[in-house]
Amino acid sequence: MKSQEEAMHILEAYDLTGSLRAAASLAGVSHHTVGRYVAERARAGVNELPVRRDRLSDPYLAKIEEWVERSKGRVRADVAHEKLLALGYDGSERTTRRVVAEAPVPGGAPDARPDLRDPGGLDRPDPPALRGDAHLRPDRKCSAAHFRGSVAGGVMWPCFQRI
Repeated sequence: MKSQEEAMHILEAYDLTGSLRAAASLAGVSHHTVGRYVAERARAGVNELPVRRDRLSDPYLAKIEEWVERSKGRVRADVAHEKLLALGYDGSERTTRRVVAEAPVPGGAPDARPDLRDPGGLDRPDPPALRGDAHLRPDRKCSAAHFRGSVAGGVMWPCFQRI
C-alpha cells in the first residue's frame, strides 16, 4: 500500500495524462497500480471538479469589477467595502478584500510575480556553449561571472573566451 502522498502523486499524474500507462511512467509505478487507485477514487465518489458555492459577494461582483475597472486597479478594498455596506452588503471586510484582489484589472500587467511553472527556464535562450558555438569555452579567469557576464535575452550568462 502506498502512502497518501504517493497515492495523490499517482492520481495527479493520471489527471494530467488521462492514460494509465502514461501516468504509470510519470509516477514510476505499474499501470495496474494506477488503475487500482483510479478505481478506488471512482468508488469513493470523489468529484473530479470542485463545486463552487455561491458567495455573499456574488450579487455585488459586477459593481466591484466596475470600480476596479474605473480606478484601473487602484480602488482600496476598505473603501469598496464601505460603498458595499451602503448598498446593503452584509459580508465581511475580508471577503471584500479577496473579491477586490481577484477582480481583473483591464490593461494592467497580468501578474508581477515570476512564473514558477517553468522552473527549468525553457523559455530562455540557450547559452552560447549549447547553441553550437564549440569554439567558445567558459573563461576560467572570470571567477565572478556577474562582473564580466554577457546578457542574452535578459539572462546573465558567464563569460566565454575564444579558443
